[in-house]
Amino acid sequence: MTARRRTAAVLLLLAAVLAGAMVAGLALGPVRIAPGRVIDVLLAGPGARGGAFAAIVWDVRMPRVLLAAVVGAGLAVAGAVLQALVRNALADPFLLGASSGASAGAVLVIVLGVGAGTAVGLPLAAFAGSLAALVAVYALARRGGTMTTGRLILAGVAVQYVLSALTSLVLVLSAQPDQLRSVLFWSLGGLGGARWEELGPPAAALLVGTGLLVALARPLDLLLAGEEGARTLGLDTGRFRAAVFVLASLVIGVLVACSGAIGFVGLMVPHAARMAAGAGHRALLPLCALAGAVFLSLADLVARTAAAPEEIPVGVVTALVGGPFFLWMLRRSTRSEGVTG
Repeated sequence: MTARRRTAAVLLLLAAVLAGAMVAGLALGPVRIAPGRVIDVLLAGPGARGGAFAAIVWDVRMPRVLLAAVVGAGLAVAGAVLQALVRNALADPFLLGASSGASAGAVLVIVLGVGAGTAVGLPLAAFAGSLAALVAVYALARRGGTMTTGRLILAGVAVQYVLSALTSLVLVLSAQPDQLRSVLFWSLGGLGGARWEELGPPAAALLVGTGLLVALARPLDLLLAGEEGARTLGLDTGRFRAAVFVLASLVIGVLVACSGAIGFVGLMVPHAARMAAGAGHRALLPLCALAGAVFLSLADLVARTAAAPEEIPVGVVTALVGGPFFLWMLRRSTRSEGVTG
């Protein structure tokens, strides 16, 4: 089987799994609905009269299921791109501080109340925080002209600690219970507040961002071949890296503004996708998007049902899966270099 056919087969398989996960997400909850009844409600459409079940499916669960798919897809794509930009397999929006920066920006807006009620206030603040965190981590890790795995991880951890301290300081100074709940949401990640009217920005960020990044697949491939090789082939690596950092930060910021900080999706999914599609980004990025949607949809399903009637933050579920995976990757990557780089 050729690589193209293998990728197409994996895409079809993931699409089927995603459809099944979404139906399960619509069926399971405090009120359980038979999968056949869910399909009937979906086929009838949102405007049809279907009683309480139709209201639960369309008004309560469908926005959450769609948001999980969109956020998972976007974080996976962003993770694959960041790994190419820094040429490090351990790069991830969460580990590089982008998610923490976006959360800090959003929390600051919530506490200060400046633009929090507008459609662009939270996404803009989250974007600014995400970009600032990525730039800080990259500058720290590149100090001295080289970037090692150890230095990248230490820079990411340091920036996350600073951002966590900033968030805690803002919370202490505000001392309002409702803001405490908001900060907890941004820290652990959650999809329970999904609403139809809030799906537009993350969906647009995913579609536009992924489309632009797929169009930039060739220069991303050149970066993987090495800095000098990319320059020899005519790529302005500094300008290109800066532009893609901004684009990735925008996608991450908009997603985190709707879901909070959800870690390890952008670390694990690209590694799994490369096994099927290889390193070429034209095939890799669409596969990452679909695989990320599947992963976060299943993680959210576990978060809603594992401890029912209580709900686990979805960021906790992804961390329980991603933490051991990260340690395995870190151990494998540091066999040939010290942790301190």
